[in-house]
Amino acid sequence: MFTPNGAPSRQRDGQAHRAFATSAPRPLMATAGFTETQLTVRDAVKQVCSGFPSTYWREHDQQAQDPTEFHAALAKDGWLGIALPEELGGAGLGISEATIMMQTITESGAGMAGAQSIHANVYATQPLARFGTRTQLERTIPNIISGKWRVCFGVTEPDAGLDTLRLSTTATRQPDGSYRVTGKKIWITCAQVASKMILLARTTPREEAQKPSSEGLSLFCIDLDRSHPGLEMRRIAKMGGRAVDANEVFFDDYPVPADALVGAEGQGFKVILHGMNAERCLLAGEALGLGYAALGRAATYARERTVFQRPIGMNQGIAHPLADAYMRLEAAKHATYHAARLYDASKMDRTIRMDEVGVACNSAKYLAAEAAFTACERAVLTHGGMGYAVEFDVERWFRECLVPRIAPVSREMILNYISEKVLELPRSY
Repeated sequence: MFTPNGAPSRQRDGQAHRAFATSAPRPLMATAGFTETQLTVRDAVKQVCSGFPSTYWREHDQQAQDPTEFHAALAKDGWLGIALPEELGGAGLGISEATIMMQTITESGAGMAGAQSIHANVYATQPLARFGTRTQLERTIPNIISGKWRVCFGVTEPDAGLDTLRLSTTATRQPDGSYRVTGKKIWITCAQVASKMILLARTTPREEAQKPSSEGLSLFCIDLDRSHPGLEMRRIAKMGGRAVDANEVFFDDYPVPADALVGAEGQGFKVILHGMNAERCLLAGEALGLGYAALGRAATYARERTVFQRPIGMNQGIAHPLADAYMRLEAAKHATYHAARLYDASKMDRTIRMDEVGVACNSAKYLAAEAAFTACERAVLTHGGMGYAVEFDVERWFRECLVPRIAPVSREMILNYISEKVLELPRSY
């Protein structure tokens, strides 16, 4: 009887039972159309991920333990700088390559936890790399790429949610040019282990901003000094992705030097938009990887699980939902990599409008998240009762597949965006 990595088979309740302990199933995704660079990235990252089997992620999920070793392994091979400038130690590649890297990580069995352990290092640094001063870049980027410093992204607030322009965390300028930050942020991933936060805060009261719809917010790259009484963090217990921490972060007259400002004061929302479209591409890739991992595991189980003297995969009630899930993933894959290519091309091609990029990136994130949810749910159901068992991993991936549906922007807000920007329907919020 087949058992991955020689793990012994066991009998439970008279039925053959296999402990899927380490290896991921054969990749399902068709790779035609990808560039040679993308496929090289995929193969190399897959090699790094092979050192971190499902048992590693299972244990870190159960113990809510940060995957420090995984982060260090990716940093060692330079992957944290995949989309950062070569002159600062990065690879100088695009979001297309970063997206396939993130997909490969989740697809390896690491799931959303593996992706989120490095997620902010990839996308939150994009606005910094584009709008930061030479001094900021030379001081910060090499330390992020090397893995010495980890990064978190401080945008979401409990009283604002997705209404980013109504953020209330304030950064008040002092006579010496520095700032004092007061307010609270929520759902800040990796804040417990991060050295730096890319922080969005209000520097001009909304009612005083010339354009309240786009001005008055500023972006900062700040140190997280946990010894300072003006900084407090509270970890949030959560359903999935427990290996990476999520937090409430409280600032109370917390000092920030003048040179922490990224870009022009009051233009932070415009600056941060540069990273938001990139993040949607990365989330789409992560969702795809999760979906392919779950579908591959389900197909393996359906081929090998025998009930009524026949493999359950012979039953169309099993086979058809899995086939449908595969086609959804493949369709979402094309949308995802179209969006990533468009994002990358827009840096050089001025004929590509930013609203086109926004529509493509949001659409890709929506479609990939929905496809991943379908695949993960059907993987659990294919396993029947064993889909509820921790050792088969599909329950972990199912818990995690809700993340791309919710964050960084909900399904409903994407539908609002497409309704307004593409269909020109009246704004509903």
